Amino acid sequence: MRHAISILVYDRELPVSVNVKTVHPRKLAAVRREAAPGAVGLAWGPALDKVWEFIRSQPGLRTEGHNIFLYHHPKQPGAPILCDFGVEVTRTFETAGEVYATETPGGEAAVAVHRGPYNRMNEAHNAIGEWIVANRREPAGDSWEIYGDPTPDPADTETTVFYLLK
Repeated sequence: MRHAISILVYDRELPVSVNVKTVHPRKLAAVRREAAPGAVGLAWGPALDKVWEFIRSQPGLRTEGHNIFLYHHPKQPGAPILCDFGVEVTRTFETAGEVYATETPGGEAAVAVHRGPYNRMNEAHNAIGEWIVANRREPAGDSWEIYGDPTPDPADTETTVFYLLK
C-alpha cells in the first residue's frame, strides 16, 4: 500500500524521495554483530561471509534473495547498534554456528531508494530522518537496507532503505 505522503530532499545531487509503504516480513539467514556508531562498515563483511558460506551448504534455501542488513537502533544516542547482516531466504532453518533465522519487521515504514555508490547511502537515511521530523512521525526502532544487484557502474546500483514507523 502506498500513501500520498512524501517529501523530496533537494540539498543533494539528486532528490531523494521518501514514501510510506506497508511492508511484510522477509525471512533472513543472518549473523548478528554489535557495532559502534560509524563502525558498521567494518563489521558487515566477515559476518556476511559466514552467512553465504552457510547458504551455499543448504540447497534451495536461497533463490533470488538479496543481502539485507537489519539494524536494531539503541534507545541511547551513541550506544552500539545491533546489526543482523543477512541474506533473504525461502524458509526458516535450524541455527548453525552464528547463522540464525530471523526476519525483517512488518508494518508501516518510511522508504527511500538510494541510487549510487554505497559511501553516499547516508543521503537516503538522512532524507528519511528529515521526512520523519517534517511529518511528525516516530521511528519504531528498526531500519533495514535491501541491496540490489551490483551493477558495473556504481551510479546505477540501487539500495532500498526502510525505517519502521510507530
